[in-house]
Amino acid sequence: MAFDRLIENIISKQNPTVAGLDPKLDYVPASIKNACFAEYGKTLEGAAEALLRFNTAIIDQIHDIVPAIKPQAAYYEMYGWQGVRALAQTIAYAKDKGMFVITDGKRNDIGTTMEAYATAHLGTTDVAGEAVDAFGADALTVNGYLGSDGIKPLLNVCKAKDKGIFVLVKTSNPSSGELQDLQLTDGVSVYEQMGRMCESWGAELPGKFGYSGVGAVVGATYPGQLAEMREKAPHTFFLVPGYGAQGGGANDAKNAFDKNGLGAVINSSRGIMCAWKKQGLTEDDFAVAARNEAIRMKEDILSVIGEIKD
Repeated sequence: MAFDRLIENIISKQNPTVAGLDPKLDYVPASIKNACFAEYGKTLEGAAEALLRFNTAIIDQIHDIVPAIKPQAAYYEMYGWQGVRALAQTIAYAKDKGMFVITDGKRNDIGTTMEAYATAHLGTTDVAGEAVDAFGADALTVNGYLGSDGIKPLLNVCKAKDKGIFVLVKTSNPSSGELQDLQLTDGVSVYEQMGRMCESWGAELPGKFGYSGVGAVVGATYPGQLAEMREKAPHTFFLVPGYGAQGGGANDAKNAFDKNGLGAVINSSRGIMCAWKKQGLTEDDFAVAARNEAIRMKEDILSVIGEIKD
């Protein structure tokens, strides 16, 4: 099961974190942008090449200490098909370095359309009888609020291709409670019901560490609900946004973990990509700064959860 591979990587590196690679062109050092613009012009191709060089430099610095990356698809799509190519190249580069890749796409549809999303991001595309990876990520974030019709098409692909999904449950954004905190007729919140559904869907994808291939997105910005869902969804692995720039800290994120320090991976995006700004370094030192921040983040989280055990 896909998350077994992620968990094994977390244990071996003693690091339950994921680096969110959500690059804006503004984050990329002028030296990289100027070189790319000199070669390709101030075009979408030049911008996409700059993103790719930025990403690969960070991956080179962190792949030995960070188990996973999480590229957010929108930051690549805004640069057209050239940006989407940079996304695919980033995924391939990280996987070649032994990293687990979570594509943050929050896909949401039903039936054959969801099958197409699953094929694109997790499966293989049939090209005249040849099976080809379109993107090749290990996991995909999805929106389950259309119900089971939007999730079941993914499960067969996950089984066949050893992939996983993270379903939005209790998200980190300030307005998430407008819908997710509402109480249903039986007194259960909407987010708890979604967590129950993740547990049910995950029964089809059991893993050796006790966590299924259907994970949940639960934000560190709501530590009470995070602790609640850890108790109520014991077989669901969590992807936890909200650490760092969104205000969540290690003491908030600790509620995602079980007694062995397993059960979750904590995301930081801007905190890693833009770390040079806080370290008194120049922008050309962005990759070294990213490594420094990744180490600091790891130590911060381990200080509250202790050694990670299998």
